[in-house]
Amino acid sequence: MADENEIKAVELAKVLKEKQEAVNKAVDEVKGLGEELKGKLAKGDKVTEELKNDVDKLLTEVNGLKSQVQDMEQAQARNPVTSQGKQTLGSTVVKSEQFKSCANISQGDKLHIPINTKELGGSDYLSHSAGALVQPHTVSAVTLPEQRLMVRDLLTPGNTDSAMIIVPREEAFQNNANVTPEGSVKPESQLNYVQETVPVVTIAHWLKATRQILSDASGLQSMIDGRLRYGLKLKEEQQLLKGAGGGVEIDGLIPNATEFKNESNVKDFTIIDQLRLAMLQVVLSGYSATGHVLNPVQWAEIEMAKDDIGRYVIGNPQGQTIPTLWGQPVVATPSMPQGEFLTGAFKMGAQIFDRWEMGINIAFNNESDFVRNMVTILCEERLALAIYRKDAFVTGKLQGAQTTPPNS
Repeated sequence: MADENEIKAVELAKVLKEKQEAVNKAVDEVKGLGEELKGKLAKGDKVTEELKNDVDKLLTEVNGLKSQVQDMEQAQARNPVTSQGKQTLGSTVVKSEQFKSCANISQGDKLHIPINTKELGGSDYLSHSAGALVQPHTVSAVTLPEQRLMVRDLLTPGNTDSAMIIVPREEAFQNNANVTPEGSVKPESQLNYVQETVPVVTIAHWLKATRQILSDASGLQSMIDGRLRYGLKLKEEQQLLKGAGGGVEIDGLIPNATEFKNESNVKDFTIIDQLRLAMLQVVLSGYSATGHVLNPVQWAEIEMAKDDIGRYVIGNPQGQTIPTLWGQPVVATPSMPQGEFLTGAFKMGAQIFDRWEMGINIAFNNESDFVRNMVTILCEERLALAIYRKDAFVTGKLQGAQTTPPNS
């Protein structure tokens, strides 16, 4: 059966490659006709119905091919022998030596399973739900929708063995560099730091499950990937953006960011313009912006913006590239309040320090659990966020955008 599955996987990969090549060829043809159409419009030439029909026909063909490619990619991801299938937190747990030895777990025993996210391909594995990697089975609950989490990806990663991080925060830089005649005293520049102590914060939650789930690798994997891992990373994202600090929560990026201020002579500007002005504000602080964080509503509005003749300004309905604006990546997440934004030098202005990378603990907590065959599955991590320069981040309300209502 395994050999048959492998043959099917190879055949699927071959057809998928052929379909993708057909998509690329059709896209090139659309681009060529699009350039022809654009040139005629620019010259004021009359556009023939034949040309319009050719463009419409090719667009329809591209859409059909892309739909086929998407279906085949999903089928390929569901194939358990496909080499491209990515490792997830849940699959790491059920394949670990610690889990394989847990059959005789008894009251008071604890099972700790450490996770190396680098072996999982970094935070990119978060975009893959457990359901695509395990055999289908009937579930009794309808789960809530998930979101792709990427704010962590914007920040410089790091590790620590301490419970506290001492951050040398840059307060001011006075650049006195100058041309110096030979024999003269060289000018001294001033760079002032203040030290700030940042605590390592624990983010954790747990679920109860029957002991029988320890014998059901697929069920356990789904629970870990679908709920525990996702819930933990959702809270992490919210804390990185909006944590209140105070020694209990992460001191988030938005509370520490500088309020948006138009430093240019441009008086009337759109949302897209405003994000460019925010990048300018970051540049004037001595850094270069490396990303934007927006609510998905505002990102959809930006992508759907059209010019006077109905052409998309930056959006491309046929595009599959990573969202970018002004050359920098855009993270569209519901963790960002609607109508607000964060632009910053994420790589240089801040850094994440992981004390404990995400790990799983499985245990009988008490006698009541033991006699009911219930186990506790705990997922937790410890981390700190160090912000080196507050004015390297700019936040504010977007021009003309609808903000999130209070208490929503």
